[in-house]
Amino acid sequence: MSVTQQLLEFPLFINGERVPADSGEWFEVINPAYGIPVARVAKAGRSDVDKAVRVARETFESGVWSRRTPAQRAGVLMAFAQKIIENAAQIVFLESVSSGGTLRRLAGSDILQIVDLLQQTAKFVTEYKHVEALPSQPFPGPSNNQVWREPIGVCAAITPWNFPLILAMWKLAPALAMGNSVVMKPASNTPLSTLRLAELAVEAGLPKGVFNVVTGPGASMGEALVTHKEVDKIAFTGSTEVGRRIMQLASGTVKKVTLELGGKSPSIVLPDADLELAIPGILFGVFLHSGQICESGTRVLVHDSIYDEVVERLAATAATIKLGDPMQETTGMGPVVSKQQMETILQYIEAGKQEGARLVCGGKRATGNGLDNGYFIEPTIFADVRNDMKIAQEEIFGPVLSVIRYSDLDEAIRIANDTIYGLAAGIWTRDLNQAYKMAREIKAGTVWINDWHMLRSDAPFGGYKQSGFGRELGKYALDEYTQLKHVHASLVTEKSQRPWLSILFS
Repeated sequence: MSVTQQLLEFPLFINGERVPADSGEWFEVINPAYGIPVARVAKAGRSDVDKAVRVARETFESGVWSRRTPAQRAGVLMAFAQKIIENAAQIVFLESVSSGGTLRRLAGSDILQIVDLLQQTAKFVTEYKHVEALPSQPFPGPSNNQVWREPIGVCAAITPWNFPLILAMWKLAPALAMGNSVVMKPASNTPLSTLRLAELAVEAGLPKGVFNVVTGPGASMGEALVTHKEVDKIAFTGSTEVGRRIMQLASGTVKKVTLELGGKSPSIVLPDADLELAIPGILFGVFLHSGQICESGTRVLVHDSIYDEVVERLAATAATIKLGDPMQETTGMGPVVSKQQMETILQYIEAGKQEGARLVCGGKRATGNGLDNGYFIEPTIFADVRNDMKIAQEEIFGPVLSVIRYSDLDEAIRIANDTIYGLAAGIWTRDLNQAYKMAREIKAGTVWINDWHMLRSDAPFGGYKQSGFGRELGKYALDEYTQLKHVHASLVTEKSQRPWLSILFS
């Protein structure tokens, strides 16, 4: 990428059009691989949020989308998926230069995931029970009873900087499928691909005003959306700290909220594990996207009998990961998203040293070979970590692995569950029966056996405990974007046949 490249310019996207922010202000998006600006984006304020929400409300109430049949909405989702395929190279570029995601991951996985999710959601919505008839009951008398699933209305989606494409689509696909209108606020570090998605959605046939994108500071913009009286539902992915604040703010207008928050996921290695699979699998689980994934396996619990061997092999294999420009096909691990995030991660690494953990590899900013100006951190592994250490309890969101020793399976389960989080977990063993028994005991929304990061468009994703509530992906996500309505129609035509009236009238 040329450091002299002219900055791309991205206005807001409201009512199907690119529009400037009312303030006329802009902010810069930085390429984390080089530490230079690549784009400038409109900086919205409360008036822009009001405009986007008003458009979303008017569009929803008009019925132009909300009253379309499930089959009609599914058709647009399928066309949207095709538009993404046709524009994949551009989307990958925008995502990479802002998030630091590697070309290998974005082109080989992320694009495929969002296309598959749209296609699967189109299928789910046509099979969904939008109307359910209840059985007839003798008392209090003949009646027809139905349960309807209806769209909620205006949904605000607040997405993070680590996986802008995927996490936007996790909210957008089910919201659109069920007939809602959406106002999305992407993270300020990474708004580019979301803005492009909105344009492609309209090109695919989504009515203008159904999907709107506002960009700007997270605190003020997020609060404006969460407290807005015309927003009916909040879907948020981000830190547990911010999730708590969103719950508080949403309570003022009693909005429906779904939260996908932090994690400190344990990866348990049993004595019989196949280390040829487990070693690269563990590292894939923690160093993919430089560890900036909420369900990364950042704690690996290893049995005494194989502890030293596992630590040695983890360090040796981690050394083979190639850092570099994420747009180069040879790069396995790119930069972290920002200078601020890099400094935070380095502070955690220093805390690990001070608490007495043994630094096995990495532990510093990566330099040389064209990395000097970017926000690169070496793959870092700590051994002899206690589960009460800061690096084992707090979400670092960087390429840092804590290796913890255990003596028996009961201890492993206890350590695995000794966290405020419960997003994911993993078990490495040749004994599947044992793994399933352990999975019963682990308090997490997803448990992988001999694998990691394997998410499916038809399987629910979400957390236990302070990792949040509600589920994304699959048919389960559709429920999160609906209201339940019970409709009762009496078939009793004679007043004399309504004995319950005597409760009030003599």
